[in-house]
Amino acid sequence: MTLLAGVLAALVALLSGGGARHAAPASHASSHGAGESRSVGRSSLRTVPPGPGYPETSEVRRLIAMGRPIYCAPNRGNEVALTFDDGPGPYTRLMVHKLRKHGVQATFFIVGRNVAAMAAWPRQELALGAVGDHTFTHALMTSLSAAQQTSEMLSTQGAIARAGGGRVFLFRPPYGAHAASTDGIARSSGMLQVLWNVDSRDSLGASYRQIEQRVIAGLRPGSIVLMHENHGQTIRAMLSIFAALERRHLRAVSVPQLLTDDPPPSAVVAAGGRACGVTAGASSAGH
Repeated sequence: MTLLAGVLAALVALLSGGGARHAAPASHASSHGAGESRSVGRSSLRTVPPGPGYPETSEVRRLIAMGRPIYCAPNRGNEVALTFDDGPGPYTRLMVHKLRKHGVQATFFIVGRNVAAMAAWPRQELALGAVGDHTFTHALMTSLSAAQQTSEMLSTQGAIARAGGGRVFLFRPPYGAHAASTDGIARSSGMLQVLWNVDSRDSLGASYRQIEQRVIAGLRPGSIVLMHENHGQTIRAMLSIFAALERRHLRAVSVPQLLTDDPPPSAVVAAGGRACGVTAGASSAGH
């Protein structure tokens, strides 16, 4: 019995040691993850959601029901929204890779006709935060009939959904141009119209330095930043923008998360761009 007890004790010790050795890689992986975050910067940038995009919340539905465009959120928190128009396209892979590598959320406003040739990207962009409707042909909505505007929006909703981008509840009119009919169609289609209060001017030929300067100058809580994913100069500017977010202790989140975490009051929404520092006509050039 003494010999048997000794053998059993030795076996238990061996199995316990083996368990400890098997547990070590998990500990190592955790350490590696922390080191990787430090190499990117502050953990505040590690905000990419693990699921299929940020959901449509009750706050977002409240704003949709108001039927008015959103230009910014209040400045009470520490969040901003980086948004990218006109994809997917030839530079989408680079932009998605850079955002994913640095753990930064974003919102992508997709042109419907681009999806067929690049159908893998809406799902990947959704995983980084949110996707939205940017019409099917990048049309100037104020030049179209109500029926044509409806077709532009619904065709894009369908294209994104078929590509795995989920139900689309965000809309941005090209050039920021919208009329009362546009607002009404977006509302009846269950979409929140999202404009911006910080314009990178990348679509107007700004250099990467100018893009950096314009975006960084506008980074403050509640800002919604307009950029385009298919400009090489914009991709080049992103690292400086990420660094500025860290210095200012700001988190880049998707538009629906920004508006859920710090929802704009009805009076701010009703005031339009003025409440967000946007001057008349500033949102209608070259996008």
